[in-house]
Amino acid sequence: METLIIILVGILTAVAIYLILSRNLIRLILGTAILSHAVHLLILTMGGLKNGTVPLLGEDATVYVDALPQALILTAIVISFAVTAFILVLAYRAYQELGTDDLEEMRGADDE
Repeated sequence: METLIIILVGILTAVAIYLILSRNLIRLILGTAILSHAVHLLILTMGGLKNGTVPLLGEDATVYVDALPQALILTAIVISFAVTAFILVLAYRAYQELGTDDLEEMRGADDE
């Protein structure tokens, strides 16, 4: 199962890099969002995919699940959602001012 998730992380990372390298601003934002999801899956997989119970004092179990990767991922999801919302607002404002979402036209550089 871990191998399958690592392959999925690789595919998501490849798609994200492809989108980040494009000239369209919306694709750039979607690429960063997909890359953050790939990192969340990677952290979860590196924490170990175990079947166990919660680490409570009253539980009599032999296998416990580590809650730290899940807490880190939950925090990262909230932060990436806030950053994505902020970048979307900046992109909308830039589109209102400049009338384009092409990054080369936003720079004002001529084709060489």
